[in-house]
Amino acid sequence: MDKRNDMATVMVVDDIPENLNLLQDMLQGKGFRVLAFPNGRMALNAAAKSPPDLILLDINMPEMNGFEVCERLKADEALKDIPVLFISALTEVTDKVKAFAAGGVDYVTKPFQFEEVNARVNTQLRLRKIKLELERHNLHLEEMVKEKVREISDSQLATILAVSKLAEYRDDETGHHIERTRTFCRIITEHLRTNPRYEKSISDAYVENIFHAAPLHDIGKVGIPDSLLLKPGKLTAEEFEIMKTHPVIGANTLKSVRSKYPKNAFVNMGITIAHAHHEKWDGSGYPYGLAGEDIPLAARIMALADVYDALRSKRPYKEPFTHEESCGIILEGTGKHFDPVVIEAFKAVETEFAEIRQRLAEGAE
Repeated sequence: MDKRNDMATVMVVDDIPENLNLLQDMLQGKGFRVLAFPNGRMALNAAAKSPPDLILLDINMPEMNGFEVCERLKADEALKDIPVLFISALTEVTDKVKAFAAGGVDYVTKPFQFEEVNARVNTQLRLRKIKLELERHNLHLEEMVKEKVREISDSQLATILAVSKLAEYRDDETGHHIERTRTFCRIITEHLRTNPRYEKSISDAYVENIFHAAPLHDIGKVGIPDSLLLKPGKLTAEEFEIMKTHPVIGANTLKSVRSKYPKNAFVNMGITIAHAHHEKWDGSGYPYGLAGEDIPLAARIMALADVYDALRSKRPYKEPFTHEESCGIILEGTGKHFDPVVIEAFKAVETEFAEIRQRLAEGAE
C-alpha cells in the first residue's frame, strides 16, 4: 500500500495512449493511485524507485514486450513479489500460458469490460494484502520462538553455572574463580582469532561456547573428599592419585548429558575442557598424558587460565603470587606445561588478566 495514504498504487503499462488513458481514468475513478507508462523500460525504472502494489501489463509493446518486463521484475529481489496482471489482445492459449510462466498472476483479454478488470484488480490486491499480513505474522511468530529459545538457553546456562559454583564454593568461597577463568578463556580465545592459524577454526560461536563451558572445568571435584580438597599441606602420592580422578569424574558426568543432547556444542566443549585441562604440552599431565596438539585447543586455553588464577589465589597450602611472579612462572612453562602459541596470546593480553584479577578478587562483591 502507498505509505502516504490508504490508496493502493496500480501501475499501468501500455504503448497505446488510448488504452493507457482509459485504464488510468477508470482506476482513478475507483479510488486507486495510478502510475501510467507507455513502455516497459520506463515502468521498470519507476518501479525500482517506488514499487507499486499491482501492475497491469500489456504484452505487444516495442523495444521490450510484456513477457520480458515481467521476467525482469521477477528477477529483481525487491520487485519479484509485485503481482502482475497481463492485459492483452492476444487470445491464444499458448500466449496465456507464456504469460503465467513469466510470472503473471492473472490475464485479461482485450477488448475488456472494466467491471472485470476492476474485479480482478481488487482480488489481486486483497490476495497481496493477505500475503503481506501472513508474512508479518510469521516473522513475528519466528521472533517469538527465537525469544523463547533464548529464554530456555539462558535458564539452562544459569542452572549449569549455579551447579559449577556449588563445586567451586568448596575451595573458593567467593565463587569468583569460575568468573575469572571463563573471562580469561574468552580473552585468550579472541586474541588467538587474530592468528592466521586459527582465524577459520575460531568462530563467534566457539568464543561463546568456551566462555560458557569454562565453568565446568572442575565440576568433577564434587567427587573428591573435602579432606583432600581442603588439605592445608601437600598431598601424599596416594591422595594425589585420587585428586587426579576429578577430570574423568567431570567428563563422565557431562557425557551423560551429551547422551541426550549429542549435537550440543556447548556440552561437547565442556567435556573437552573438563577432561583435558590438566594435560600438559610435553605429555607430563593427567589423566591420559596427552601431548602437543593431541590436547584440544579449548583445554590448552583453559589450562593457562586455570593456572594463572591458581597462582594468584590464596590456598590453604600457599600465599598468592603477584601478577609479575605468576607471569614469570607461566612463561617458564612454555613448551612444557603450555602451548607456545597460547603463551604468545597470553603475553599480548596479560595486562587484561591483571585487571580482571583485581576487579574480581577474593572478597570482592
